[in-house]
Amino acid sequence: MQQRRWHRATSSVLGVLALTATLSVTATPAAAGPNLKPVVVFPTDDLTVPDPAQLTGRRVALPTEGCPEPVRCGLVRELNELDGFDLDPRIAVRFNRPVDPATAAARITVQEEDGAWRTGVDRVVWDPATTTLYAHPAEQLAPSTTYRLRVDRGPGHGASSETFTTMSATDGLLDLRRQIDSGEAATVAGIEDRGLQVDGVFPVAGTTLSWAKDEGEVDPAPAAQPLALLPPTSTLAFGSFLAPSWLGDDVTIEQTPTRDAGPKPVGAETLPFLAVLPAGSPPPGGWPVAVFGHGFTRSTADLLLAAGANARNGIATIATNVVGHGSGPESAWLVDTAAGRTRLLTHGRGVDQDGDGDIESTEGSSATGDAAPASSRDALRQTAADVMTLVRAVDSTDLDGNGTPDLSGEDVTYFGQSFGGIYGTMLTGVDPTVARSVLNVPGGPISEIARLSPAFRPLTTAALRAAGLLNSDDPTRNFFQEQMPLRGEPPVTVTVAGAVEIQEYLARATWLSRSGSPETFSPLVELERAVFQVAFGDQTVPNPTSYTIIDAGDLWSRTSLYRNDRSPQAALNPHGFLLDPRFAPATQQGQAQVAAFLGDGAVVDPDGPGPVWEVPISDPALLLPLNYPSPATRP
Repeated sequence: MQQRRWHRATSSVLGVLALTATLSVTATPAAAGPNLKPVVVFPTDDLTVPDPAQLTGRRVALPTEGCPEPVRCGLVRELNELDGFDLDPRIAVRFNRPVDPATAAARITVQEEDGAWRTGVDRVVWDPATTTLYAHPAEQLAPSTTYRLRVDRGPGHGASSETFTTMSATDGLLDLRRQIDSGEAATVAGIEDRGLQVDGVFPVAGTTLSWAKDEGEVDPAPAAQPLALLPPTSTLAFGSFLAPSWLGDDVTIEQTPTRDAGPKPVGAETLPFLAVLPAGSPPPGGWPVAVFGHGFTRSTADLLLAAGANARNGIATIATNVVGHGSGPESAWLVDTAAGRTRLLTHGRGVDQDGDGDIESTEGSSATGDAAPASSRDALRQTAADVMTLVRAVDSTDLDGNGTPDLSGEDVTYFGQSFGGIYGTMLTGVDPTVARSVLNVPGGPISEIARLSPAFRPLTTAALRAAGLLNSDDPTRNFFQEQMPLRGEPPVTVTVAGAVEIQEYLARATWLSRSGSPETFSPLVELERAVFQVAFGDQTVPNPTSYTIIDAGDLWSRTSLYRNDRSPQAALNPHGFLLDPRFAPATQQGQAQVAAFLGDGAVVDPDGPGPVWEVPISDPALLLPLNYPSPATRP
């Protein structure tokens, strides 16, 4: 009976769900009855099959027959390997007649099947063509949990309910950490030496550093890298370490049943490190260490912009490259001193995925094939695992060969900017070895960053083009209109053809990528171990995406808000304030807050009683809007 009801409901919103071939639906006379139940279309455990190999005991089983387009068919196949539905599912309820969307949405709740926790819905969309209401839970759901989706009786319709189970979204990355901790990952990958291999140590004073990038061809005239922000008495150290890799050639990690111990490493990868050491002799056991995580399109070179405050406060800082970043494998540091030039490989992780002869700044960081809609999911999980490996590799490391440790492995800390804040949230959630973290301007999920950011919106255009879903000729809208509200905004009524299909595709791509998305892991972050730095009006990682991460973990008391709108730089995009000297004094203030928290856990207000920093944020609702300086920049 339930399965027949599902197929009947699906056919009326076929273009939205893209599951089956078109079927006709004819309303029965009962449709005129005042108490006819609405049909809860999605999610439902009717669309799963029993699977004892999964933590949830279920596996998703969306229909695949009659897929309208190869990309969307591949997406369904990938979703059918998961053990449950999204933690922020796109709820779909079909009514038998038009309803007021706000009134109907107020009657929808999501409640734990075996508990008292419940939430309402927001981000409501009404599709009058199919009398279907779409929404999302007002709060993020827990993984591996069964919920009851209820629609209470309302004007012209009766009550209805459905159960669904969420995916074990944190399981995969937790499996990687357990393999690293047990030594299994290194053994399977064939790694015998788990420490740092030092290539060279140089004083900052008297040194000129250049980076010869391999962008398909190695730059014959590389530009000098900035050392002026580092104390001249500090020291640079270069080298590498071996890390287990779980990534396949398609930049995905194998999806194994969630009751398993996780996928096995497919090999080992040589990763670079760059470190900045404070002046003077290290304390017994070595300098305290902070790992720095660089941003999207960036590299370990950003450590030269980020490590100054730490060095002045007696903290050594070390960094490695994100998957697909740091240019190509022939990239090299050119270190010039009075003794001459030293050339050191940077172990760049960029690859020429598209075969055009160029290696672009992020090429190799996104999935290909059926899993392409997952985007950077597994590159982020692999990078978080790489940082776990690096954290464990610094233990009592003697960099200069004098027989005493330069780096301590005790209470290693972390700070990351942008993308580094994103995978840093994942890292901090799953790895208690990291003592404290500062997560600067992170956001999630990645699909929402791409949709809302003017800089990244063309990436969403490319994904929708591949899926055959572009619905606009207007380049100012990047050739698509999705008509999706933000949290807290009133319901949107669909007026643009194809908008509902776009919404559904983006929701499914987000579902597929959730296991490598920071908001999934922020509920695992203990309050005392993290500080989040957010920039008001950030146009690269928009404020609503930062809200998502922080609210999912209820981390508002640990959120520091930089009010760029109250600064002399109000006209600039504040995303890079931590590393961009144009934002002085906010750059120095933000780095001082980082150093204070990494040093002894102190949470300081960078400008004291001044108006530019709020520590903690005065009102979480400040991050609900985009806060862009011009409404014209909103998608």
